[in-house]
Amino acid sequence: MDSNVFHVYNTLTRQKEIFKPIKEGEAGIYTCGPTVYNYAHIGNLRTYISEDTFVRALKFFGYKLKRVMNITDVGHLTSDADSGEDKMELGARREGKSAWDVAKFYTEAFFKDYNSLNCLPPDVLCPATDYIKEMIDLGLVLECKGYTYNIAGDGVYFDTAKLPDYGKLVGKSHIEGIREGARIEANAGKRNPTDFAVWKFSAPGEKRQMEWESPWGKGFPGWHMECSAMAMKHLGETIDVHWGGEDHIAIHHTNEIAQSEGATGKPFSNYWMHTRFMVMGSSGKMSKSAGGFLTTSSLPEKGYDPLAYRYYCLLTHYRKQLEFTWEGVEAAARGLDGLRALAARVKAEANGAEAAADRDAKYFKDFAAALADDVNMPAALAVLWETLKDASIPAAKRLAFAAAAEQVTALDLFKAETGQQLPAELAALIAEREAARKARDFKRSDELRKALLDKGVSIEDTPKGTKWKLTRG
Repeated sequence: MDSNVFHVYNTLTRQKEIFKPIKEGEAGIYTCGPTVYNYAHIGNLRTYISEDTFVRALKFFGYKLKRVMNITDVGHLTSDADSGEDKMELGARREGKSAWDVAKFYTEAFFKDYNSLNCLPPDVLCPATDYIKEMIDLGLVLECKGYTYNIAGDGVYFDTAKLPDYGKLVGKSHIEGIREGARIEANAGKRNPTDFAVWKFSAPGEKRQMEWESPWGKGFPGWHMECSAMAMKHLGETIDVHWGGEDHIAIHHTNEIAQSEGATGKPFSNYWMHTRFMVMGSSGKMSKSAGGFLTTSSLPEKGYDPLAYRYYCLLTHYRKQLEFTWEGVEAAARGLDGLRALAARVKAEANGAEAAADRDAKYFKDFAAALADDVNMPAALAVLWETLKDASIPAAKRLAFAAAAEQVTALDLFKAETGQQLPAELAALIAEREAARKARDFKRSDELRKALLDKGVSIEDTPKGTKWKLTRG
């Protein structure tokens, strides 16, 4: 793979393609954000890690980026097919709070988890409730073009039969299967089983916590409307990349394409990218509706650095299904400890010598080629390991490469020294001891503890990790 040509897998065309953004050297990216009625589970966060790595990889190649992320704080019903209760209203009733307070609490909780995984903040963050006008305006355009119809007492719907290529993202056979299998339609007013809500009416006599006046009556926007309205407002009628979880392909992203392209007559996104599910063994994909999901807070509770989970995710390509196991997280934690110990050792070997990253070196080109091959992080990490271990490369050059790679991996490779005023040699010994403990090599761990004590550093193992203090100046 040519390290100078970036390739991505496009769900829309079902093939790997050369990435050619609308403006050379720039890219507009829209990523689906959380529905903030509950905590995000670690399966959700796998998608955010893969999106973050893609953003970091493009920055590594020198792209100027604008990334937009939504926050769904209204309109997402318990069924993606426009039936059931609004998840925000459901969360409000569950917790005895207002829907607005629920949204605020879980938005903050989401970003606490998101930040703990070293994910870069989006350039533009869009709560859906801030874009009601834009969604209404989009609905009016669709109405003027003849794409919508009203169902009394329900809402305004998009007629998918009026768009010849409806369902092109998921595939014609899938859409036909839906239509053929719809013997009993939950909403008899819909013209086609695949039709979706542009605007939902508030039920007569019901006072919702979140509702707005519109040309069609009081109510709230259909879930799919927000992403189209926000993306087009901030990135234009055609955007470069739209990324989300694979669960969005069949309904949410398919309907975004329909309403956006119906309104503008232009392609909505040139590249569609999707992260595969994380599964929990025989129980299938992780989901909040199934209950018993794991959150990022589960990691430190069990003594793991959240970045061990990031490393765990990076070891499997984003387009491959990943099975979650605590044994896998343990192995990833040991691996990350080992990688950090190796980086600290290289820094100690460099002994203050500095060098610029050698972009012409084979190892650098191999790392870049892995990134350019649809963000192949397992291959990129293999290059990082091999390079750090290669004693034929001067330590200062290996160190410069590790610093460049860190901009993509975001694994805090030099975490052993973060906030600590220890010489690199001692930091390397602490990291090596931690790796030995994780590997249950207690003999080596005790040897390193004694070596550190002889050098004036006392070690204490706590449930929150290893702490140290100087026993002499």
